[in-house]
Amino acid sequence: MRKRVKIIMPVLLLIAAVPNAAVLARAQVVSGPYPAMAPLDQYLIADRNAEIALARSAAPASISDEAEVMVMGRDGYVTALKGTNGFMCIVERSWAVATDDPEFWNPNIRSPICFNPAAARTFARIFLMKTKLVMAGKSRAEILGMTTSALDKGELPALEPGSMCYMMSKQQYLNDEGKSWHPHVMVFVAGDVAKSWGANLDGSPVIASSDPQERVTVFMIWAGHWSDGTPAPGMGH
Repeated sequence: MRKRVKIIMPVLLLIAAVPNAAVLARAQVVSGPYPAMAPLDQYLIADRNAEIALARSAAPASISDEAEVMVMGRDGYVTALKGTNGFMCIVERSWAVATDDPEFWNPNIRSPICFNPAAARTFARIFLMKTKLVMAGKSRAEILGMTTSALDKGELPALEPGSMCYMMSKQQYLNDEGKSWHPHVMVFVAGDVAKSWGANLDGSPVIASSDPQERVTVFMIWAGHWSDGTPAPGMGH
């Protein structure tokens, strides 16, 4: 999961309107247990096959077995397996969250995620770009500035309608508080639209979080089982 709802949601998750100078300043003054990037090896998964299996665990096998799988190397993500259904499964690292999130450099985070074709062509490209910038040694502020510029100039594709993803891995480590949280799917909608959906209101079953850096609202739908079919914790956990 890319965002935090209450204490859990970090987003893995684009409103147009925060002034760049204010956002950049905030990105430079984040405190916490992860003030700087750890050595790169701490973010890598040494066993390529283990990373492929972890990425595929994001979605039921009926989806992930036919999906493209990308794995992270020292220069960014590369395709490990070509897919046939348009889905793309990867294991996101900590910089999937906003640049001002305290866990932006948390080397423990491993978030298996499987994007549907629309999200793979569009929304996932932001994270792939951020990863290349991380590999190039860029700071939080530089990453934010360069991705914002790319969105403004159309160098990153606009979010396609119908974009969504699966995050149903029992092995997920989303953040230090949420850890494996709940299996869920996420729907990405352009703009800050949580209010118009009635999300996050008393009695509403709709959970959403707006991401001003990526200009999207992320809607989360909890699932009752993990991708392997085993039961998940109840909604009260």
